[in-house]
Amino acid sequence: MGSKIVSDANAFVKFLKLCQDENKENCTYMDDISVLLVEKEELLHDIISGNQPIFFCEKAQPKCEPETTADTSVVEDTLFKVEQDLGPQLLSVMKARQLLSWYTMAHNPNMPWVEAPGTLHPLWVRCDKSDPCATVWLGVETVYSGNKTSGVKLYTVSCKGPTGDETSFTTLDELKKEHEKRHHPSTVATKGYAQYNLFCSLKEESMMFESQSSVIASLTWNNVEKVLECPPLSSKASLNIKVTVGDIRSPLYQTYREMEFLLALAEGLRTGETEWLEPVETQSAVDLTRALIEELENVAQGVPGHTAKASEKQKAKTDATAAFSSVVIERGDLDFTEQLWERMRKSVTSYQDITECLKIVVKAVKLGKIKPWIHKDSNSTLSKLILQSYQQQIDAMPLAGLTPANMLLELGLDKIRKDFINYLVGKELTTLNYLSYYLDTEVDLQEQVIRVRKLHHLLEILGTCSTFLSLPHDRLFLFTQSCLQYYKTSNYDENHVFQLQIKPALISYFYEKEQPFSWAMEVSSGQGSKEVKTTLYLSDKPLVDHVSFDLDVPLDESVNGESERMSYYRTMVSCSLISFT
Repeated sequence: MGSKIVSDANAFVKFLKLCQDENKENCTYMDDISVLLVEKEELLHDIISGNQPIFFCEKAQPKCEPETTADTSVVEDTLFKVEQDLGPQLLSVMKARQLLSWYTMAHNPNMPWVEAPGTLHPLWVRCDKSDPCATVWLGVETVYSGNKTSGVKLYTVSCKGPTGDETSFTTLDELKKEHEKRHHPSTVATKGYAQYNLFCSLKEESMMFESQSSVIASLTWNNVEKVLECPPLSSKASLNIKVTVGDIRSPLYQTYREMEFLLALAEGLRTGETEWLEPVETQSAVDLTRALIEELENVAQGVPGHTAKASEKQKAKTDATAAFSSVVIERGDLDFTEQLWERMRKSVTSYQDITECLKIVVKAVKLGKIKPWIHKDSNSTLSKLILQSYQQQIDAMPLAGLTPANMLLELGLDKIRKDFINYLVGKELTTLNYLSYYLDTEVDLQEQVIRVRKLHHLLEILGTCSTFLSLPHDRLFLFTQSCLQYYKTSNYDENHVFQLQIKPALISYFYEKEQPFSWAMEVSSGQGSKEVKTTLYLSDKPLVDHVSFDLDVPLDESVNGESERMSYYRTMVSCSLISFT
């Protein structure tokens, strides 16, 4: 073997070993190759599973220095450096193969003239897709048998698109043939899976369902049925559900806004710094509170027409909410403290607002101007004060310091808990006994907030399942129990994936009408460290961010609505094994 090849290989792996031992995150090899040490998940989480440190290489940024003069300012110099940041610089596929070749040679025990570097992190190289396969990544990692190196796995990632031409999509048979051509296996295993965007245009990190292979088999799109083998629809599948709260198109959005204020208030009390939300109402909190007191005074005095007018307002408000939200419909039995919370949460912008509003209310109660109706199970400090006023035995209520803010937080917790009970128990999804952990008022206020937040997350999930999948009551009931049980012992986690066992036929209509934002099929053979795979992804966005793509769909066709087909990027990932034994 040529001495130059050996010396180049030795020099490169020694450099990698030094970077690894010294934990250098960014260094340059031979002035033209940038080597970075990163977590795999940061770059390849949509393509390769697992999360471990890797080296990834790209072409080093060109060195360009500005012409320095006596008049050059620091600002001008900074702007020049920003302009010179050209983003990732890509290596040719030929250069990438050379780097992987050096890495492989150094790990091959059959090549003793190349010095063994010991254990090295996997190596990945950004490529410029200049070859016929449009290669965008090349990668290599070491395979071990016990403590000895037995081979390496080579990864090739190519990406094309986007295209809406279904005839250009690789079929399952073609993928099998491609896999067999590379690996000549006697048997191969296949599976398909997909991810669905419930609102079609939401981002991946919003609300999504991830379906297992037996579920996806019920798909009926033309472009999918060509590439997926369908098991019987009578088989059961595990539906993995993950919901991130807060999207404006969620059926629980109004409830989310209410929770958002509650959480901001609780966080302010906990840390001493409050980020007040933009008020929804144009009137001030004090004016809205005075108006509520006046309404009650007019009702008590029997002002003609006032009761009917107030009733019409409440009905219009309820109808508007019901039209917007198909999950938690506003209750018609809000007591005084709940109505006060509704007005204050939409208008309060300071602790002073809270104090002034509660002073107005407490004064009206003490003077007997109002004797508002309160739910008998209300647990807030203000509710107890109002109940005392019925017997004309009112305790002193110093509204100073953080007391008013704590009182408002109690009002919100009381109101939101009743909303959630109204839905969960009213829909016969659970019982008060099962909710006792979440409704406990003996724990401190911050813990009460945490438990109510968990219930809200559960309702977001149920709202998604009800609105977009129309799951039957028995499935929702069992799912509710499992979620309630999970959150009794686990921390709040929007990234947690809840599982629900269903039959694919229950949601077959959903597959028929919705388009996936990404789906994939995989062919594999071998087991354990000897497993090799060939995977094809179709996605509405490229799975790589360092190369550009030309649209093959005419602009006018995609804009004027004549074609409603989705365009997909086609990403092929091949994993091959080179054995040293």
